[in-house]
Amino acid sequence: MDNMVDHVAGENVNQVVDNGKGVPVDTPGYELPLLLFGGFRTLIDRLHARLADEGHPDMRPAHGFALQAIGTGGATASDIGRRLGVSKQAAGKTVDRLLALGYAERADDPADARRKLVRITPRGHDALARSAAIFDELRAEWAATLGADRVRDIETALRNVVPAETAFRLDATSWLGAP
Repeated sequence: MDNMVDHVAGENVNQVVDNGKGVPVDTPGYELPLLLFGGFRTLIDRLHARLADEGHPDMRPAHGFALQAIGTGGATASDIGRRLGVSKQAAGKTVDRLLALGYAERADDPADARRKLVRITPRGHDALARSAAIFDELRAEWAATLGADRVRDIETALRNVVPAETAFRLDATSWLGAP
């Protein structure tokens, strides 16, 4: 079975042949991660288009991850970097951008006067609340298209194959190669 997906300088990329057993593969294995990523990207792109319409035009996916890493109690730049899987310097650049956009602020750590915490501002909380509501609406759209039972089945199936300790990790930037 030949199913060429892409061409690079005349070479076949991601070319699927047979599985070595004489039985054709009806769906090549590389499609699953691409489709999962495509679904993720579609949801995130639609989220950010809606956020822009609702008063958050400068919000980027990295900002959402960073706000989640800051959490409800605040966090240091080192904590944020560790949670995101990036260096303290890279986390600091993202924090600086969140500060400039009004999504976060620096505050003294009540437990240690030598440390500064990054805390989410009311504007940041608004962006997170709107994101949650938009994700609910996007999920409902998928349910309307695919059927509610099917969407629940997809979620259940993913919970069964995604290890619990990695299900809600924030450090996507570390394996996507972003600083």
